Amino acid sequence: MQTYGVNELRKMFLDFFESKGHLVKKSFSLVPHNDKSLLLINSGMAPLKPYFTGQEIPPRRRMATCQKCIRTGDIENVGKTARHGTFFEMLGNFSFGDYFKKEAIRWSWEFLTEVVGLDPERLYPSVYVDDQEAFDIWNKEMGIPAERIYKFGKEDNFWEHGSGPCGPCSEIYYDRGEKYGCGRPDCTVGCECDRYMEIWNNVFTQFDNDGHGNYSELEQKNIDTGMGLERLASVVQDVDSIFDVDTIKALRDHVCRIAGVEYGKDENQDVSIRVITDHIRSVTFMISDGIMPSNEGRGYVLRRLLRRACRHGRLLNIGRKFLNELCETVIEGSKDGYPELEEKKDFILNVISKEEDQFNKTIDQGLGILADMEKDMAKNGEKTLSGENAFKLYDTYGFPLDLTKEILEEKGLGIDEEGFQAAMKVQRETARAARGVTNYMGADVTVYESIDPSVTSTFVGYDTLTHASKVTVLTTETEITDALTEGVEGTIFVEETPFYATSGGQNADKGTIVSEDGSFAFEVKDVKKLLGGKIAHIGCVTKGMVKTGDTVKLQVEEENRLLSGRNHSATHLLQKALRTVLGTHVEQAGSYVDASRLRFDFTHFSALSQEELKEVEEIVNKAIADALPVKVENLPIEEAKKTGAQALFGEKYGDIVRVVSMGDFSIEFCGGTHVDNTSSIGCFKIISETGVAAGVRRIEALTSKGLLTYYADLENVLHEAAKALKTTPDHLEEKIAHLQMENKELRSEVESLKSKLAKDAMGDVMDQMKEIGGMKAVMLKVEGVDMNGLRELGDQLKEKMGEGVAVIASVADGKVSLMATATDGAVKKGAHSGNLIKAIAGLVGGGGGGRPNMAQAGGKNPAGVDDALKKAEEVLGEQLS
Repeated sequence: MQTYGVNELRKMFLDFFESKGHLVKKSFSLVPHNDKSLLLINSGMAPLKPYFTGQEIPPRRRMATCQKCIRTGDIENVGKTARHGTFFEMLGNFSFGDYFKKEAIRWSWEFLTEVVGLDPERLYPSVYVDDQEAFDIWNKEMGIPAERIYKFGKEDNFWEHGSGPCGPCSEIYYDRGEKYGCGRPDCTVGCECDRYMEIWNNVFTQFDNDGHGNYSELEQKNIDTGMGLERLASVVQDVDSIFDVDTIKALRDHVCRIAGVEYGKDENQDVSIRVITDHIRSVTFMISDGIMPSNEGRGYVLRRLLRRACRHGRLLNIGRKFLNELCETVIEGSKDGYPELEEKKDFILNVISKEEDQFNKTIDQGLGILADMEKDMAKNGEKTLSGENAFKLYDTYGFPLDLTKEILEEKGLGIDEEGFQAAMKVQRETARAARGVTNYMGADVTVYESIDPSVTSTFVGYDTLTHASKVTVLTTETEITDALTEGVEGTIFVEETPFYATSGGQNADKGTIVSEDGSFAFEVKDVKKLLGGKIAHIGCVTKGMVKTGDTVKLQVEEENRLLSGRNHSATHLLQKALRTVLGTHVEQAGSYVDASRLRFDFTHFSALSQEELKEVEEIVNKAIADALPVKVENLPIEEAKKTGAQALFGEKYGDIVRVVSMGDFSIEFCGGTHVDNTSSIGCFKIISETGVAAGVRRIEALTSKGLLTYYADLENVLHEAAKALKTTPDHLEEKIAHLQMENKELRSEVESLKSKLAKDAMGDVMDQMKEIGGMKAVMLKVEGVDMNGLRELGDQLKEKMGEGVAVIASVADGKVSLMATATDGAVKKGAHSGNLIKAIAGLVGGGGGGRPNMAQAGGKNPAGVDDALKKAEEVLGEQLS
């Protein structure tokens, strides 16, 4: 058998099925598109679910892909075995109501035996125990002896996912030889050992499960087949595991070089090597699809994988940052199949570098927290760390349970694993509840799912704001209907529409739908894109009635569209300006555009300075002033990429893309509406720049009418402020400076009066001076003196007494201030102002304390002042006795 590399096998598979009439599509993004049931794409068929459910019509009834996938359900086992991994590529061929079992079985056998060259005598098919049809195809048509065909039950060979499409499976196993076996005499296909490896899985989707165990035949039977690329490579290359196939081995060896260790010599080191090798593949592909590290959702998965790789680097004694070096090896090994890795290389490296820096700080903090927990355990005589604390380390500082356990075991301590799992379960259930899954696609069921999937809409609004078209479907909020009448809220679908539906960050058009004779009118409040190319006009009938089949006139509100287009064009100029000022790592991370403003989220790792913001503004305004022509072209995607057009991370593009260029300044893939010339934007002003997530910044800006409104509002505020200060806007700054100076002088005068008031309030205190414990003491009550005044009074009293203690209480605005002060001699003899204040503060409804020589407190009970001063005498007597 000839040996093939991973990249060769991928191409061989796709070429083979292309020769069988399949449309070969590049891998979809790891970010699910319109599917709330998944956090990340985890199988080859996952991005194709709308074609299987009939919600969308596929571009061809036969398709083939090599889909990048992430599975994190067994993340704690990754590294411990050579089987588990989080990232893998899934080869798949699919039929949507076209061919079925006979072709799927024949082609799988043909590819494995004739194209790849696997020995037929080492291949064993399996079928579902009740699927006689599949058994007969293998036996009678393919010529496989009955004793070589294995029948398995529902748990192994029947695919279903709750209610919905499901069906039996037929797998193909490869005998890797006795060296991989368990040695038992009954070892055969289905054994848990590594000898018989499943390499192909044909899923025959032929039933519909109603959710109660009742199965009915589907009208459209589908084929969903899959084969793990890395698993196939391990068979073809005759190596022990996926970590030994060519591209992954190159990465594994790089880890060993960095760590200065040899794979296969120490099991603990091997675990860390495998963890790092697997996880750096996952994070590289995730970031290339626009996923950013965060503390929730898929961003949390990314952060956890990155941190786990960092931690195992420490276990291998790698004393420096190292993940970027490995990332480059991932890109080099996979860029043939995934050119976007090379395109986004600088950005991927930047994100990984920042996150590695952050974790190196975080893990040190976590170790400190664990050390504090250990001290508390020792203090309480405990030998077991609580599950709650173990989970805190895991959730907050990225410490997996095994790390905490390992550190504690070295010191003879244990961990409450059950408590940890309970805390983990609560987190998972909370996340699951937040996801709110209600159907196969993970979205809330709406009336729109009932619409015939063949219904579609065409957008014609780039060149016109008015268009006549035929009504194809009408719905209320709950059901499809033949008519909508006055006062009813509902949705109108037509064959062709000039209304732009919310997408690409641009808000939907507004407007009206009317009949030619004026008997019917519908206010369009929102426009949405739905699966299958449908465009929903959502609003309310304001006059008359409309029926399915009527021809109506659709009128887009012109000013709203015009202003939205100006703001959308400005976002293109803004992105180019940001990349010019900050660097090419800047990528769009979200946007919002409507008639009044624009919001642009972008990848960057620090706040912009005032100088940078000013430079960005100047670049955008220059592009506006240069009156650049805006050109729109529809190009094949490969040709469009050659233009250097900026594309969005993770965006699902078709074979033909719309390219918007503004002179030679900006060129982007974009389906939105735009101005014809940048001069139409008028001018551009940034009004805020903030952080919205780790590594993501947000700019809000205004153009055109929105900016004029903003300035008009500012001008109004300016005039009102000037009016309030009895001046004009021209002299407002001068007036404010004068008032500030006047205010400063008045404050100085007030402080001087307060000081005089305090002195006057003190009166002739010598008559009130007492001797307590052989030391002079004054217990004084004053009115209207603040704490600063009390401290000044205390200093004056100490000066008059020579050596002694003063306690002063003041009542102002219904609140009490207490202050105690003691000279050095009094302190030496036992006086303690802080303890004195603590002892009496409760009597005035407050609390406080301080140093031996000075303390203060506040309270809310003026009626308790006399008692407090009396109590102060008693406490001072005790201190000085």
